[in-house]
Amino acid sequence: MRRLKTSVLIVFSIFMSVSISAQGVEQLLETLPNQEAFWSLTVLDESGNKLENFNSDKLVIPASNQKLYTLAAVLDRLGSDYTYFTNIYGNGQITDSVYYGDLIFRGVGDPSISGFLYNEDRYHVFSELEKQIKSNGIKNIAGDLVANIGFFDEHDFPIGWDWYDMSFYYGVEVAPLSFNNNAVDLVVNADGKIGDTPEINWFPENTEYVEFINEQEIVEENRKYDEDYKKGLGSNSIYLGSKLPKGYLEEESLAISEAENYFLHSFDAYLNLKEIKTNSTFEVHRDNIPDHWVNYRVIASHTSKPLSELIKWANKESDNFYTEMMLKTLAAEEQGIPGTFENGIKEVRNFLAEQGLDTNLVKMNDGSGLAMGNYTTTGNISKLLYSMKSHEEWNVFYGSFPVAGIDGSIAHRFKGTELYNNIRAKTGYVSGVRTLSGYMTTRSGKQIVFSLATNHFAGKVRPVDNSHQQILQYLYEKY
Repeated sequence: MRRLKTSVLIVFSIFMSVSISAQGVEQLLETLPNQEAFWSLTVLDESGNKLENFNSDKLVIPASNQKLYTLAAVLDRLGSDYTYFTNIYGNGQITDSVYYGDLIFRGVGDPSISGFLYNEDRYHVFSELEKQIKSNGIKNIAGDLVANIGFFDEHDFPIGWDWYDMSFYYGVEVAPLSFNNNAVDLVVNADGKIGDTPEINWFPENTEYVEFINEQEIVEENRKYDEDYKKGLGSNSIYLGSKLPKGYLEEESLAISEAENYFLHSFDAYLNLKEIKTNSTFEVHRDNIPDHWVNYRVIASHTSKPLSELIKWANKESDNFYTEMMLKTLAAEEQGIPGTFENGIKEVRNFLAEQGLDTNLVKMNDGSGLAMGNYTTTGNISKLLYSMKSHEEWNVFYGSFPVAGIDGSIAHRFKGTELYNNIRAKTGYVSGVRTLSGYMTTRSGKQIVFSLATNHFAGKVRPVDNSHQQILQYLYEKY
């Protein structure tokens, strides 16, 4: 009986394979659900010639596929070996282990002062800096902690970001001096009685920078989790009103306001935890490296991992914060003035034009794709992907893509199919939009470039993902 079932499955699989490959892509699209949606697909062969061309030059919302434009430009202009240097300056005096003077933290846009690239040790960079301060013989600081943030302009958010998104980890402030991706990591444990208020914990655990108004409630086990977080713009008071089923464990990273002050408060608390006593007030300066800084010395310094590692994280994990920080860094480094979103976008567009893209069909309000008002074409995206194959940073760029069924944002997709480990692609999602663009090694061993977009669909994203898989299976078999 088992052998009979196996034979039936094999015959069915062969039938489906022949059925899919026998029809054209337009016929296939007509059979898929979400017929209310707008579909676009561009596929290029190993020589850059179009294999499939369905609405290739029609404008679509790219969602996080926009990161491909930004990250490619950053990699081109700054190079994979680029590193961030976050220095602590001072011109004070040390007497009997007491430092008399201010410590000035020079923010230069490093997005990685968190645990993501340091084995989840979120205090890794703080620990480096604290040890260097101690090595100078300092056990007590009699001065202020000052954030110098003149490397970027004063605008913390790109045009087009939604207010709701700014309460969560994917819509945090973009500031030159940042810690823990400018978010607090909240853990809610509904391990109590029905009707009770669940217990909360958070990181940084020793910060008083954020106030939680915990009005959450534990409800019956069979109830659906009902999320409710609210934070006013510019506020660090976060309302928690969720309904959590008994036994539910919720983890959420929530955005903070005034990132540079968050950094200073968190570092000050860390110093005291490590027995470096402070009695500091906190100041923020926007001057961009004043001339008198030549008289200051570097008391402590942190060098980030190379840009190749930061781009790999941003692309695989679709990290908006990393991408926007690098966009502003690109502007600051290329133009020698405080980095802005607008100037970063200009640099990206210049790069895209150099790669032969029609920038009349590229509308960017941010670097990450979260903003409203972003438009491009799958034809342009696929052209960039093909162009990067001859770029000197190709290996770094290609290595930054999520791998089907293995890691990043497609770690849980395509498992148990022929597409497993044969696709490297960047996902994209905002409400009503699903995109996927990258490289595929087909059944014949050829590598093709594809860009696929579904816009204006109603309902859940899973049926669209299933449709994307059918389309990619078609391409895998045909080419």
